[in-house]
Order: sequence, then structure tokens, then C-alpha cells
Amino acid sequence: MATKNSESKEKSNKGKVVIVSGPSGVGKSTICKEVIKRLNNAHLSVSVTTRPKSENEVDGKDYWFITEEQFRKRINEGSLLEYAEVFGNLYGTPKDKTEEALRAGETIILEIDVQGAKQIKIRYPAAVMIFILPPTQKELAERMNLRGREDAKAAEERLNGASIEVAAAWQYYEHMVINDDLEQAVKEVVQIIK
Repeated sequence: MATKNSESKEKSNKGKVVIVSGPSGVGKSTICKEVIKRLNNAHLSVSVTTRPKSENEVDGKDYWFITEEQFRKRINEGSLLEYAEVFGNLYGTPKDKTEEALRAGETIILEIDVQGAKQIKIRYPAAVMIFILPPTQKELAERMNLRGREDAKAAEERLNGASIEVAAAWQYYEHMVINDDLEQAVKEVVQIIK
């Protein structure tokens, strides 16, 4: 039987789920990396994906790169907290790693899209939801071009998808942060999490 003291101790050891979303190219990854450096006991969840690994990415650090067959197996086993198809590739959040971090009292940051965020919010109603916005649509297009990761057609698809994501974010997210000045955006996200 749990006593009042042990119940309150359990609650204080429970970690926090933070969802950070935003359009491709808005600076989510950069902001998340900076936030983790500034917060004690916080780390970024590493998603699984079926998309090909780029030259600069490290398996297990940036993403867990798996086949579509392996991904579908994880769905069937129920080992993903959320998953979504984004621009023809599958992305998901491993359940075991997230639950482990929460039991350890850590803050786990999930850098996921709006589809996944809605799924996580159902499982973790206390999750903090932060959406990163570009200062302008034009600025976002310029940032995407500077990344040089895709052809013009793919970039146009991502830009169109960004408009849909931003519209959805106004409905579902408690916090909106404009990434016009990186340092200011990082400070705002840290403050929201604290």
C-alpha cells in the first residue's frame, strides 16, 4: 500500500514530456540542441525513420534508420508512442526510451510533427506543446533553400506543408515561439519548459 509520502515522492520523480514542432527549416533541431545544453536532466528523443540517412547524420544519434518492414513490425508490436508519414517517409517515437526517461525523472524533448504531437498529447495530457514559427513565409523559404537538401519540387511540397502545419498548430499548441533571433527563441523555450 502506498502512503501519502511515497505517492508524492513518485510524482516528483516523474519526468516531463515536451513536444517541439514546426515547419521544416524553421530551426527546431538547433533550438532543441541549445535547450538541452541549458537544462539539467533533459535530453532529445531519437526517432526511428525509414528515410535514407544523409552523409552528415549518425545512426542512433540523429535518427534510428530502419527499413519500412522493421517500422511496420514496430507499429504492430505497439512499440511506438506515435508515428506518421511525412513526405513519403515514416517517422516514429520509440515507447521504451521515452518511458525509461520519464521514470528516471528526466525531461524528454520530442521533436515531432503536428500529427505525432496530437497522438502524444492523448497519451500524455500534461505534455508541454511548443510550436516554432518562422518570422515570415519568405524567410522560411530562404532557410530551406540554404539547407540545399532537396530539389525544387520537394522544397515546394515542404513549403506548402508548412502552411498547413502552422494553421493546425494554432489549434493544438499552447506555446508559439517565433525563431527570428535564435538566442531569444532558445531562451523562450527554456522558460516555457521551466
